[in-house]
Amino acid sequence: MAVKSIRSASRVLDVMEAVARHQPVGVSELARLLDTDKSAVQRAVTTLASSGWVQRTAAGSEWRLTARLHALSQQALGRLGLREIARPTLEKLRDLSGETAALMILENDQLIITEVAESRQLLRVAPQAGTTAPLLESASGCAIFAHMPAERVQQLWGSALDAAQGLEFAKTRELGFAVSAKPVANGAVTVAAPIFEADGQPAAAVLLVAPRERLTADRIAQAGQLVARAAASISRGSPARTWPKPCLVEVDK
Repeated sequence: MAVKSIRSASRVLDVMEAVARHQPVGVSELARLLDTDKSAVQRAVTTLASSGWVQRTAAGSEWRLTARLHALSQQALGRLGLREIARPTLEKLRDLSGETAALMILENDQLIITEVAESRQLLRVAPQAGTTAPLLESASGCAIFAHMPAERVQQLWGSALDAAQGLEFAKTRELGFAVSAKPVANGAVTVAAPIFEADGQPAAAVLLVAPRERLTADRIAQAGQLVARAAASISRGSPARTWPKPCLVEVDK
């Protein structure tokens, strides 16, 4: 037997969608937009307000959404898991660059590769999921820690930042990516960019790994831009702080 929908619930959802599209908006305007009875719209708005989904504007005669819907959407997105969200982007980055793309997550005090889109080239660098990278010398570590508060970096590293490290981090923030010739495999170069959570904190990185002979100095900037764009498309937020200037771990000559 077919289950009937609840008409009043549908109306409440219609009103919430209309508020989202036209906010700030008054009840009379909502009734006109939805071509429905004003008193019914008023009841729907009152229901939404009592549950914390909408609130009055400062003027008092119009309504807008609260942050609750945004918070709920972020929670739902989080349930998908970063690996599932990142996979299509990693594959696209792999196809655009021709090199291996991977997702590196900061788990407690370790950097761990959790997803890999392996290059299709015969000569390639392909780290396995579960591979770890050093906090201090890797491009991923530099990309992530460059956007962290100094106290948190000190907690993870076990020591305070020195002037050289501070300059390195400033350089990374400026470029939007970090580079290291000491990545997860010998004879390879890694380019990495940070992924930000909704609260603006870096929690992971997108990285591109390639043989040194292919990822030469003149190709690094282009690769860095590709990686930075990929990381930005996965991020749930923007950097939480405004910094003076970004970290490049120099590639060995």
